Amino acid sequence: MTIYCLEDFKVEFEKLISKKQYKSLEQEIMDYFFGKTVDQLSSGTRLNNSSDTPYIKKRLKGSGGFRCYFLLILKDENLYLMFVHPKTGSMGASNINDESKTYLYKKILECIKSQVLYRLELNDQLKKINFIKLEEVLA
Repeated sequence: MTIYCLEDFKVEFEKLISKKQYKSLEQEIMDYFFGKTVDQLSSGTRLNNSSDTPYIKKRLKGSGGFRCYFLLILKDENLYLMFVHPKTGSMGASNINDESKTYLYKKILECIKSQVLYRLELNDQLKKINFIKLEEVLA
């Protein structure tokens, strides 16, 4: 399974983990998304009816933790992280609205076509997420 993300996700992720109360987000992302099969990642609330490319909203760290929005492309075994937000704390928010969900879905499809994405990998000690800009890899 290869994990990618939008720049929106990267920016929000980095902003959140810079705050003490949201430091656990990085570990939550690593625990839930890395080293998992497609079947293990298919749980969560489906935001579309596609069986080939499910668009999923997933709770991380329980009901007061984080919400993560992602797209799975089953045939390629690729996962695309689109957005994350906390449910509580100074930056907490309820679920994003339908317009935002639609915007993210359209944006991820555009970015997949144009390869304007980041690939996520764990560092050598498996303790930190590294973001590798795809255009740097393809150059």
